[in-house]
Amino acid sequence: MADDTTADIVSASPELPQPRAKRGQQARTARPPRVPVHGVLLLDKPVGLSSNDALIRAKRMLNAPKAGHTGTLDPFATGLLPLCFGEATKFSQDLLEADKTYEAVVHLGIRTDTGDTEGQVISERPVEVSLEQIEAAMAQFRGPISQVPPMHSALKRDGKPLYEYARAGITLEREARNVIIHTLELLDYQAPLLRIRVTCSKGTYIRVLGEDIGEVLGCGAHLNALRRTGVGALTLEGAVTLETFDAAGELEARKALLLPVDGLLRSFPAVQLNDELARRFLHGQRLPLGKEGVAVPEQTGRVRVYRGSDEALLGTGLLQEYAILAPERLVSTA
Repeated sequence: MADDTTADIVSASPELPQPRAKRGQQARTARPPRVPVHGVLLLDKPVGLSSNDALIRAKRMLNAPKAGHTGTLDPFATGLLPLCFGEATKFSQDLLEADKTYEAVVHLGIRTDTGDTEGQVISERPVEVSLEQIEAAMAQFRGPISQVPPMHSALKRDGKPLYEYARAGITLEREARNVIIHTLELLDYQAPLLRIRVTCSKGTYIRVLGEDIGEVLGCGAHLNALRRTGVGALTLEGAVTLETFDAAGELEARKALLLPVDGLLRSFPAVQLNDELARRFLHGQRLPLGKEGVAVPEQTGRVRVYRGSDEALLGTGLLQEYAILAPERLVSTA
């Protein structure tokens, strides 16, 4: 079972070569050649599908040679799963590091061995809590907190995911991890179901948060439903389902549903370079923009860099003291 909120960039599983047809058998139709695709699909992942399976399906629909996702969602969870294609995969790490926003339904009174609906019930207790008690319990989890990763998670020990040990009936010691709950809101309470909205740092387990709230309330709990609504600055606005993506039909129509590569970089200031400076930037040279008369942001830090003549994204750079621009990640299609 995957981490509720984080995962390394995962590429779609490579497809194995097709075996040659035996004599007397009709040869299979050759797959058309891969087509370079660059951009980001905001996918609204359905329940029951793993993040990697969703990635493989979208990759096939685009016939794309390179794709990856970040921020794995468990199969029982739904919501925003950004899929990166081509040059966009170079910036996927930013989504991995970004804060995430979720809406979750916590079922009070019942604990499961996985902390969610996919597990077996291990205890039941009566639920007799007030809204005031719920608010007081939630207040304890706002800000920096520590969480012990669950055994049913994709964290690895000796090269094997923890959930494989858990399925074998083995429980291992896990160190607590520091995370930050930026916001924790009560959206609705209809006993025994508690609906909350959470914005949190990377590495946060929403299942564990739900369980911990239940323990503070004295009744236990498990996660009944989970929907991710935001990854960094990206939201479900404009997200599409796999059915909608497939129904778009032609390749160009599907590509039109992708955000451009710089859709991942909109939170960074922009710098425009002339053709000569763009050429030097793409060759990895540090540029003294102050001496070149280029308009630069007031603050140092990460910027997105464009060639002014055609508005082509060149990549990202680090704007340093004295308006020195150092290349960071370059786009090969510039």
